[in-house]
Amino acid sequence: MNQPSEPGRPSEPGRRNEPDRPSEPGAGRPDAPAVRLTVAQALVRFLAAQYTERDGVRQRLIAGTWGVFGHGNVAGVGQALVEAGEDLMPFHQGRNEQAMVHAAVGYARQRGRLSTMAVTTSIGPGATNLVTGAALATVNRLPVLLLPGDYFAAHPADPLLQQLEHPVEADVSVNDTLRPVSRWFDRIIRPEALVSSALHAMRVLTDPAETGAVTLALPQDVQAEAYDWPAEFFAERIWRVRRPAPDPVELADAVRAVRAAGRPLIVAGGGVHHSAAEDALRALADATGIPVASTQAGKGSLRHDHPADLGGIGHTGTAVADAVARTADLVIGVGTRYTDFTTASGTLFQRPDVRFVNLNITAFDAHKLAARTLVADARAGLEALAEALAGHRVDAAYEAEYRAGRERWERVVEAAFRADDDSAVPTQTQVLGALDAVVGDDDVVVNAAGSLPGDLHKLWRARSPRQYHVEYGYSCMGYEIPAAIGVQQAAPEKAVWALVGDGTYLMMPTEIVTAVQEGLPVNLVLIQNHGYASIGGLSESVGAERFGTAYRHRAADGAFTGPPLPVDLAANAGSLGMDVLRAKTVRELREALATARACERPVCVYVETDTGSGVPAAPPAEAWWDVPVAETATREAAVRARADYDRHVADRRRHL
Repeated sequence: MNQPSEPGRPSEPGRRNEPDRPSEPGAGRPDAPAVRLTVAQALVRFLAAQYTERDGVRQRLIAGTWGVFGHGNVAGVGQALVEAGEDLMPFHQGRNEQAMVHAAVGYARQRGRLSTMAVTTSIGPGATNLVTGAALATVNRLPVLLLPGDYFAAHPADPLLQQLEHPVEADVSVNDTLRPVSRWFDRIIRPEALVSSALHAMRVLTDPAETGAVTLALPQDVQAEAYDWPAEFFAERIWRVRRPAPDPVELADAVRAVRAAGRPLIVAGGGVHHSAAEDALRALADATGIPVASTQAGKGSLRHDHPADLGGIGHTGTAVADAVARTADLVIGVGTRYTDFTTASGTLFQRPDVRFVNLNITAFDAHKLAARTLVADARAGLEALAEALAGHRVDAAYEAEYRAGRERWERVVEAAFRADDDSAVPTQTQVLGALDAVVGDDDVVVNAAGSLPGDLHKLWRARSPRQYHVEYGYSCMGYEIPAAIGVQQAAPEKAVWALVGDGTYLMMPTEIVTAVQEGLPVNLVLIQNHGYASIGGLSESVGAERFGTAYRHRAADGAFTGPPLPVDLAANAGSLGMDVLRAKTVRELREALATARACERPVCVYVETDTGSGVPAAPPAEAWWDVPVAETATREAAVRARADYDRHVADRRRHL
């Protein structure tokens, strides 16, 4: 459920995310009566009283709880949720534990990391199903609270149903798989341990430099155990999310570097969105003329039609962004992790004297590529840079050069989107073109895996900061449908589109049932291309000859090269409760998308794309990506691919 923001006191610049506790009757008094509750009941009541505040806007930190119940949580957390009621803690019924995490993450990203959901599971397979979702959350620096059930702390009858026994470590459980993918992990083996651990969990969830998945493993017996809790534990707490300003010495050093640069380039990452720094970035670009290229997470930091917006950068970037990156003498990274896709595996920034200035709230990321550092909030840092650079502007010839490149690339986009024959079967880029013509400025497009992220990064015209929701930190197949549900919950007024291929759909269609149950009008665009198109193309480029990537029957030689499998994914989506619109031509696709957008129920638009050899391909990659190729092989395809690999890898640089 969308939780309305509440007005609050303005945040204090630079203050850490420490909680304020408004006075309540009895709260904090030594003589306040204790409150007797089970551990699970206490946890639910505590979570309902946690708020974040940034820039004077307050909202609930844990807006609800997702759950699948089993013997490991039904009598503890399940009973506590019943006792609390929907008003105190809204509950959402999931079908797959991994999908529930994705939904919570989609919600958190849409809410700017200031609000998220909790996820409760049983022990055993329910708990281990959380691991992929937790990794995605932590890789993308997005908050989610995980509450898996665990073995009995008292060990009365080991092994329990679904308990993993370890021959020399009695305190190990399958929940330990969540340790490396969590930013905070604790197993609550005593009731009183919940107090300090819950506070630490909230600290991490609300810390913009530390956030990610947080796990509180809850033994079954401890969940149900009663304890006399201090009343102050349940007092409302406001966790102020800090906006640390840049250090004056670091700022002065960065300003000198920018003023000295002839061809500066800003690389906008996801931190721009997390900080709500889009206006500050636009103001800096307007004032200085410095062009902006975006990572997958940062796309939409500038509107697509802003004169300084170069589009995506790196392996899936635009021609103009990558051309400017190759000749840049100063790269200003804002809220980016510099993944291999962004740097083209260390081959993109080719100018011998190129240097880096990194504005990031985490020192870990700010120091990458031997950069000058600005360890600060993205908005605060951009505003400080704009003020210190007053009167500075790049050379007019440089502006004219990249603007001409923008115009050339826009013609590439138009050609990819254009369909001259409305009666033809659409290509994948024509599907995007049809969607581009239908969406409103505030619609949200969700994607994560397959060949779509590359096409979207190159071609999509982002109209608003949160329109482009592509999860490419973990690039997790199955993310799209549950994440779209989370986005719809966070922003019920928006039209939300989940774009999936057949491979991704088959990974995790289960939450369609949840969208139907909750009455969420999520739009699913299901593209059938009979296999793993993205990996098939990669396989061909590295000499693996598309082995094992097509969804086809076996041929006489045993290879998967026979006729396409007779699956009907549209019928499957319909059987799960969605309205289904089948589109066979470009014209039918446009009509179906418009119908779906106007519908108040979950709708699937199903389209089979033309993948024939004569079909115009999407624009090719403008930069390399390092996927190592067999150094020795007998098949000619691999031998040729290795020769090409050796040519590219020679261009790699280590920036020192």
